Amino acid sequence: MNLKTFAAVAMPALLISGLAVSCSGRVEERGAPNASTTRVTVKGSDTMVQLVSLWAEAFLKMHPDTEISVTGGGSGTGIAALTNGTTDLCAASREINDKEESLAQEKRINPTEFTVARDGIAVVVNPKNSVNELTIEQLRKIFTGAYTNWRQVGGLDEAIIVLSRESSSGTYVFFQEHVLNKEDYTQKARLMPATSAIIQATASDEPAIGYVGLGYAAEAKGTVKVLRVKKDAAAPAIVPSEETVKAATYPIARALYFYANGTPTGAMKDFLEFCQGPAGQKIVSDAGFVTVK
Repeated sequence: MNLKTFAAVAMPALLISGLAVSCSGRVEERGAPNASTTRVTVKGSDTMVQLVSLWAEAFLKMHPDTEISVTGGGSGTGIAALTNGTTDLCAASREINDKEESLAQEKRINPTEFTVARDGIAVVVNPKNSVNELTIEQLRKIFTGAYTNWRQVGGLDEAIIVLSRESSSGTYVFFQEHVLNKEDYTQKARLMPATSAIIQATASDEPAIGYVGLGYAAEAKGTVKVLRVKKDAAAPAIVPSEETVKAATYPIARALYFYANGTPTGAMKDFLEFCQGPAGQKIVSDAGFVTVK
């Protein structure tokens, strides 16, 4: 099953092998849980919600006595939920920051980090856009508003439409830190509620540019164009892919994490080990992300 099956678009809930999978990424057993059912909640990164849903579906087939709830909302939202004790696992596409760590410790929560996958951030434009590659510096100037017209980077004389995730998104934070050099996004940026919204807007607006996870870019092939990215003007232009992320040659790449309170036990431990194990890592690759090893 691919990312499109779980894309957060207007579509009815799917029933698969006795599991209810909603367009929000929620995965749970059908019917009311019995007394022996073990429940695990996962909340956080929208980039990861489809991947976690695929993991949960596969895991539940082997563990029918477990119920897994998967919801998005952004990495920051997931970390807050872990701190507040309202989720078992936080899915995050960025590392927890010092402020969040301190707040968690104040509430006697010990966030423990587990790397479960890797991802490249693909920069996407409309297929009709004549630009095929950009440097990190050009991207910084576009997303901070220093560049406002495509002709400034070799394109047509057309105003640039900047698309970004909302500030609760780990992808927003990662892109700001690693591409914008921690500068603010342009005030004209259109903040989108989900990665799928960036894909849809880029596909329909010729002057648009946005950034999405590698799996989403692969799934949207044909409706958007993925740009090659250069670390600097003298560096080669690199296409984001599993190979270039693993080789550390693509300059906009990151790890994807689960955070738990302390050391996971029981069903939570089993689910985490499944995700990091061979079967879970095959799902990572099949879903368009990059395996840990």
